[in-house]
Amino acid sequence: VQLQASGGGLVQPGGSLRVSCAASGINLKYSAIGWVRQAPGKELEGVSCVNSFGGVTWYADSVKGRFTISGDNERNIAYLQMNSLKPEDTAVYYCAVDPSCSSFFYPDTIGDWGQGTQVTVSS
Repeated sequence: VQLQASGGGLVQPGGSLRVSCAASGINLKYSAIGWVRQAPGKELEGVSCVNSFGGVTWYADSVKGRFTISGDNERNIAYLQMNSLKPEDTAVYYCAVDPSCSSFFYPDTIGDWGQGTQVTVSS
């Protein structure tokens, strides 16, 4: 499994960014894909996950209503649209896949990770 994340950057508070994850070696029609982030000095935090096979979409309370996850199963790409960004959203965002979105509650248990992309929210 290979996961290629892209789209991070620097944005002002209240702004928007979209990060993408291109997956290969796995069929997203039958897997959960999502995002985990790690802020400096903090633990891994599951952010969002989508499992189109099970019809599941999950968001951490900290991003609910601001972030939207979506997937293009034909192209094997997932997107995380991040709106109304806050300084506390600053972190390295990692794309990850697992058989179930439930693993994103416990990010250390997720089996396959991509490289991270830095998201910085600052004025």
